[in-house]
Amino acid sequence: MNNTNKEIADCEHKNVKLEGGYFVCQDCGLIDKDQIAFEKVPSPNFYSESLLDYERKIRISDSRATQDPKTKARFEQIKTLSKWFRDSQSSFTEQKKTISTLKSFGIGLNIDNTKYNEIKDKYLRYNKYHRQTYENMVIIFLAIIWMEIKETTNVRIEDFIKASKELGHKINKKMLNNAMLKVKRTDKRLKGYKNAINLEEDIKNKIKILFQKDLNNIKFELIEQHFSSESDYTKLKLEMQLLADKILQKITYEQIQNLNYKAFTAGLIYYIGQTLDNRKIFTQSIVEHTSRFSSTTIRNKYHILNDILGDPSEFNL
Repeated sequence: MNNTNKEIADCEHKNVKLEGGYFVCQDCGLIDKDQIAFEKVPSPNFYSESLLDYERKIRISDSRATQDPKTKARFEQIKTLSKWFRDSQSSFTEQKKTISTLKSFGIGLNIDNTKYNEIKDKYLRYNKYHRQTYENMVIIFLAIIWMEIKETTNVRIEDFIKASKELGHKINKKMLNNAMLKVKRTDKRLKGYKNAINLEEDIKNKIKILFQKDLNNIKFELIEQHFSSESDYTKLKLEMQLLADKILQKITYEQIQNLNYKAFTAGLIYYIGQTLDNRKIFTQSIVEHTSRFSSTTIRNKYHILNDILGDPSEFNL
């Protein structure tokens, strides 16, 4: 027996074959019950072994694969994708975390709870019909965010893309536009085409929301020399919002359907400012500062409104 043990100890186990589901050294007869002693032996065909051995080999392969940085990164993406899909049906944690992080970049994203729920509903609707790779689903999600905020925020698409890249997402303007087209096609297929009346209502509602937001961004400190108190300024802003609503009722869908609505809103603020008794309150430079559109753009939209409604100094509803 001692001689046998010495032979086994001295044997290099180079002549190994698979017998009965075990690796057996043909020189000394040692049986490797753990299946891992002879790592230099090429792995046998999984399907020639028992199910237990096959599953064990898979676990070992997965464990070794995670040692490779590229494979490990892909494994992490798959885990994240699974979490995104799981959260999309429950807590929506990962998606909400992305929105919160984007807002923290200081680019002025205007996403409240109502807007957040609209983004969530649209994403779930798309996710239900187009479950794809992790990268594609992130791009789709970013596209949905941009579609929901682009008409009611001063953030430029270049700033949005830059912030998304800083989060680690590979995205550019072309990819974002293609993703938006996919979402729009899905919306049309699921909801049907909207008629002109509904489209007009949607556009004008966006303008009203943006008008109020941009007007509130003009801080009292910028124009306080024209008012005796801040309450007077607040009252004027409410009057301007009511006037904007009446003006939009006079404007037809054909007159605004092909316009940049954010730029149009900036021009509308300036136009209404020129209907006031004191026309120096809302100057082009003030509107430019808060809307982030150039004076030239604001002036162009002002002339469009001037053609539709007439000279603001003579304006009368």
